Amino acid sequence: MISFRRIAKASFVSALLLMGSVLLNPASAQDGKTLFNTNCASCHKVHAKSTGPALAGVEDRWPDKAKLHAWIKNSQAFLKTGDKYANDLYNEYNKVAMNKFEGILDEKQIDDILAYIKTVPAVDPKKVDSPDTGAAAEGDHSLLFGILTLILAVVSLILLQVNSNLKKLADDREGQPAVEPVAFWKNKSYIAMVTVVLFVIGGYLTSKGAMALGRSKDYQPEQPIYYSHKVHAGINQINCQYCHTGVYQGKQATIPSVNVCMNCHMGINEYKGEPIVTEDGKEINGTAEIQKLYKYAGFEPGKPWDPSKAKPIEWVRIHNLPDHVYFNHSQHVKAGQVACQTCHGEIQKMGEVKQFADLSMGWCINCHRTTQVQFKDNGFYSIYEKYHQDLKSGKIDSTKGITVEKIGGTECQKCHY
Repeated sequence: MISFRRIAKASFVSALLLMGSVLLNPASAQDGKTLFNTNCASCHKVHAKSTGPALAGVEDRWPDKAKLHAWIKNSQAFLKTGDKYANDLYNEYNKVAMNKFEGILDEKQIDDILAYIKTVPAVDPKKVDSPDTGAAAEGDHSLLFGILTLILAVVSLILLQVNSNLKKLADDREGQPAVEPVAFWKNKSYIAMVTVVLFVIGGYLTSKGAMALGRSKDYQPEQPIYYSHKVHAGINQINCQYCHTGVYQGKQATIPSVNVCMNCHMGINEYKGEPIVTEDGKEINGTAEIQKLYKYAGFEPGKPWDPSKAKPIEWVRIHNLPDHVYFNHSQHVKAGQVACQTCHGEIQKMGEVKQFADLSMGWCINCHRTTQVQFKDNGFYSIYEKYHQDLKSGKIDSTKGITVEKIGGTECQKCHY
């Protein structure tokens, strides 16, 4: 007679191992979706503009697929060909260079990404500008995996119960004395099964939580004064370095003092621009926010201002790296010539600022592996004479360039010491 108990246990163990591998390694297959999430999702969404353009219909916008491949692999090199569409696109997005993927993505992988983009369903136009559109489109399948796990657990319990009943019927037919069934909470098989399931789920949730510990992507606190970067940096075209003066000189970008704000707002005491609306639909009174600034400054319109009466504005910090990480703004912005939008997103389109990237170690290292060092007209890198000579002699392909990784940008002691 076939042992139903053995079959049920074998089926349960196989299903459990399968679900465990799916839960612990959901991105093991290098398909188009995985490649997109790994290489593209930090700057692009499928149906909405982000740091870069929306990618839906990207193949239709490029007349030649070979040009699209060349652009993805090395956009800076392709711009030198003089292609009008590529240069217009580069100018439209504030001349923010796309990461170089030459040597990282091959032809087939690029085609896989393009094929995946076609499969992503269109979203409701009313929700295109929502900050959660990208997450909704690409999707986090953790909940689905959890539901499947619970369904398999219930099926396993049912199979074990069916096996017990079949065994009892078989014993009765063969005239064997019936064995009193063991209570659920005393049954070792059930206890072992529940323990393993809880261990797998708990391990997955613990690992996921530990990896995200200390990261604050999309963190958007409410500030004491509603300061709109969209109005200041976007509409009024105020340069980032006017307020964040330390970004060129030191480690910190620095928050502007009240004095810097008053340089403009001594004469601007009323907001007359387009309506300011928060992401939850609440309209902001710009003039009232300027009055909050005056309160911190100790300023009364029409009267001489005494800067000594000003008190600092208690801004809530958004971007905060761990103490064991060294990051220098001037090294990236001045020496590396990295655009602000690379790390902070389209800051010129934000009302209240939020953290654009997760700022994890993997995110930084991936950037160092793909970003080219700007040797030209940059005295900071004159110490790398060998690379200068190799570039001039053609020993190193100038279109591929030198990545930050090649000058030690992925060495542990560069950021941790």
